[in-house]
Amino acid sequence: MEQRNQTAVTEFLLLGFTKQVELRYLLFLVFLAMYLMNLLGNGTIILVIGGNSQLHTPMYFLLCNLSFVDMCFTSVTVPKLLSNLISEKKTISFSECFAQLYFFTVFTTTECMLLSIMAYDRYVAICNPLHYITIMNKKVCLSMSAASFIIGILNALLYTLLISQLSFCNSNKIQHFFCDLPPLMKLSCTDTSTIELVIFTEGSLIVVLPFLIILISYINIITAILKIQSTGGRHKTFSTCSSHLTVVALYYGTLIFMYFRPSSSYSLEKDRITSVVYTVLSPMLNPFIYSLRNRDVKMAVWRALQRKVCFSRGKH
Repeated sequence: MEQRNQTAVTEFLLLGFTKQVELRYLLFLVFLAMYLMNLLGNGTIILVIGGNSQLHTPMYFLLCNLSFVDMCFTSVTVPKLLSNLISEKKTISFSECFAQLYFFTVFTTTECMLLSIMAYDRYVAICNPLHYITIMNKKVCLSMSAASFIIGILNALLYTLLISQLSFCNSNKIQHFFCDLPPLMKLSCTDTSTIELVIFTEGSLIVVLPFLIILISYINIITAILKIQSTGGRHKTFSTCSSHLTVVALYYGTLIFMYFRPSSSYSLEKDRITSVVYTVLSPMLNPFIYSLRNRDVKMAVWRALQRKVCFSRGKH
């Protein structure tokens, strides 16, 4: 019976934000601008760090990984959103929907892992500076980054397989702008309680454990900072962590609000707005948060721009 129901559903309808034509075109321009800023900002971070040997350190290597994930993360949902905003046909095929869910989960999970590794990196740099090079060597950084992506892939595979077991027989209208877990489970005509329990339990480990690593790391970091005698020293040390804390607060705050509530409290209208924060807004802001609060990145970007200007003038 489940197989017949699944094969009967050939496409879903993504209802998105609004049916008003004028507002849809305005939203199209807003999301297009945000998406391009995301690609430009994160792409610049990757190119600047990759092209500057002074920034080939664990912290900036991890930042490159985060920028790459943010670009991919947004690219999973925004292009389809843009297409639906200017098109009368707002459908997404069954296979495309589950592919979107899969890759969205891959990059969501990977970002959680990377943010925890970045917090650990700052903990080692501040609390164990003499052993930093030994602990956070190239092999360790590569291994931890690879593990983040592997965990993301496996977690996404589990979620997608679980959701693919559901039957969709009453409606194909998804009250969202992309294929996400809560609206898909609400759409199903089968009992989702067991799947919800598995996803909530496993998802708690995937999200809460990295969050605990971040929390413990920053408790130790703040304790170490408070022991620094000079005010200038405390400010300089904390400034290296403030950008990461801002990103963590923005990302984890919306993520926990979205997925770690009882299903009865879900509000699809509010959840669409919350989803925009961590799928579009947060990845767009990350490179600006890091570059504005990081002197080394600002200097590297400025030198890259100067070289670009000099090269352009030389050609003329």
